[in-house]
Amino acid sequence: MAVRISGVTIPNEKRVEISLTYIYGVGRSISSKILKDANVSPDLRVKDLSEDDINKLRTIIEKQYTVEGDLRREVANNIKRLKEIGCYRGLRHMKNLPVRGQRTKTNSRSVRGNVRKTASSGKKLSAQKT
Repeated sequence: MAVRISGVTIPNEKRVEISLTYIYGVGRSISSKILKDANVSPDLRVKDLSEDDINKLRTIIEKQYTVEGDLRREVANNIKRLKEIGCYRGLRHMKNLPVRGQRTKTNSRSVRGNVRKTASSGKKLSAQKT
């Protein structure tokens, strides 16, 4: 039986603590808090959970945490707001550059669209001799 929580099918074979992290917005620390609140052992596999345990987890996640679509929407709105007010972070988002102060001279090549090329001597290859 596949367990669905917040529109996400969580894997059956993994421990509950790990499988809850498949939900966007739930990491290891929040996962362990949820299990503590629901009185469920983190060492259990998802397939070994009772229907009652699954319902407890589902209600705790839906009532106490912002996850999946709502969280994605909230993050997108925050970024949109930064772009609209024209602040530095918004401009960095618009230009698709690192926002949190990372250097761009050597790193963030893929973000800037630079494809790494092997350094050459600078000499152009002469026409091949026939």
